[in-house]
Amino acid sequence: MLVPKLFTVLKDYSKERFYSDVVAGVIVGIVALPLAIAFGIASGVTPEQGLITAIIGGFIVSFLGGSKVQIAGPTGAFIVIVYGIIQQYGFEGLLIATVMAGIILVIMGLAKFGSLIKFIPHPVIVGFTSGIALLIFSTQIKDFLGLEIKKVPSEFIEKIIVYAEHITTINYYSFALAGGSLALMILWSKLTKKIPGSLIALLLATAVTAIFNLPVETIGSRFGEIKSSLPSPHGFSFDLATIRNLIMPATTIALLAAIESLLSAVVADGMIGSKHRSNMELIAQGAANIVTPFFGGIPVTGAIARTATNIRNGGRTPVAGIIHAVTLLLIMLFFGKFAMLIPMPVLAAILVMVAYNMSEWKSFIAILKYPAEDIIVLITTFLLTVIFDLTIAIEVGLVLSAFLFMRRMASAAKVDVWAKGIGDEEETPDPMNIERKAVPKDVEVFEINGPFFFGAAEKFKEAIRQIENPPRVRIIRMRNVLTIDATGIKVLEDLLHDSRKENTLLILSGVHTQPVVALQRAGFMDAIGEQNILGNIDDALDRAREFLGLERIGRSADFTPSVSREKEDTK
Repeated sequence: MLVPKLFTVLKDYSKERFYSDVVAGVIVGIVALPLAIAFGIASGVTPEQGLITAIIGGFIVSFLGGSKVQIAGPTGAFIVIVYGIIQQYGFEGLLIATVMAGIILVIMGLAKFGSLIKFIPHPVIVGFTSGIALLIFSTQIKDFLGLEIKKVPSEFIEKIIVYAEHITTINYYSFALAGGSLALMILWSKLTKKIPGSLIALLLATAVTAIFNLPVETIGSRFGEIKSSLPSPHGFSFDLATIRNLIMPATTIALLAAIESLLSAVVADGMIGSKHRSNMELIAQGAANIVTPFFGGIPVTGAIARTATNIRNGGRTPVAGIIHAVTLLLIMLFFGKFAMLIPMPVLAAILVMVAYNMSEWKSFIAILKYPAEDIIVLITTFLLTVIFDLTIAIEVGLVLSAFLFMRRMASAAKVDVWAKGIGDEEETPDPMNIERKAVPKDVEVFEINGPFFFGAAEKFKEAIRQIENPPRVRIIRMRNVLTIDATGIKVLEDLLHDSRKENTLLILSGVHTQPVVALQRAGFMDAIGEQNILGNIDDALDRAREFLGLERIGRSADFTPSVSREKEDTK
């Protein structure tokens, strides 16, 4: 449905909800201030251009978006991409590429591609996300240590070489300020998550630098004073050759914006129990990326950390996101001049923390225990992101995943050759058919047929979502699942987590060798418990009866077959 969430929630809006949204919006606006400035600087533009992106882009996404609580603006994921485009095509090239990306996003939304983004394999997402995190960290070493380097190379390996050559120029005041700020953020996160430690670190470091006149670089010394006004919109010239040259950077921006914003929306859905409109969200992201460059802004996308902060502080409608943008505008108009006092080392510390949070190192390590094919996709995507380019990384990661998928399908395929005699004899009935079993009340039985990969995983999740009231016992039959990949394992892990929240017992039935080995390596077998993994449906139903306090039924007992409770995917 291509209707913004704002228009839906305003039909049933109250003063109490408005008050909660205002409080959340103001807090998120304050929290977003140092991040917008830091992301702008790290991307190779000015601090005010980072603020402009958060203000205009954030407003448009909240006004038109398909999520109730999405907060948008500049994000760490775009730092490396934006910096590279500016180095190669100049700032005007970035603006044109961003507008082109916005048009691509709108087309994706109108074509209802929102649901297709969910089929990008988990190892590909973790691979390029971890790669971007490492690249962000590498860009902040200069300001973190206060190294005297006139120009830092954009390539990762060359950058590390230059750092090593200039390590003797370290500024110990910068290092102490950045290290102290990072330590404060780590300790603060253990005390409260409502107000991030980045804001506290920024205020304290700025005060210490100003009071003691520390010899460290500040925003003012590098960029001058931040303008206390929004710039007038301006156009830029381009031709067919320019469009041809920028189509790949624009596609990269569009694809990353789609992935980041929809991932953020999915995380938000899980936190508030809602469901976003993915295609409307893509259109809103596209509109924001079309408009923002005319004011000098950089690419816009959903920000998971700021969205989570919005939710934790009571934001439940797009009004909170609009208030967040208005808050940033007021700060820029009335307090922008004070931003020039912010020391660069504290911004570097904030971005180091951002890099750590987005590194997904736990998921990275977890995938190393998955099947070898997923490890290959993960490592390949990660290395290509760090050494070469995000566009190449995603393209190769997707193609490699597709080829490995086909290889798995070929290896899992089984052909039975048999001869049928003369006449119309009936096929031998399946004695393990669920229609022939007595399924107790409050027990739901699902059966997965075929390899459990990222495509099948999405269908399985849709089938699970069709159940309105959670059962007391959920049995997953896997007798026809010969192989499983990382996404399938992740779906089962999420299902186990959700089942425990619903006080539902999860049982697996008829698991084959490859899935058993993969689940064992991933730690899923220990999490679910060996007593809940049974060899066949009869044993699984007996385990369900034991859990429900019912008597077991003999295998040869006569009974009236129950109505199957399996939910079929009718799509």
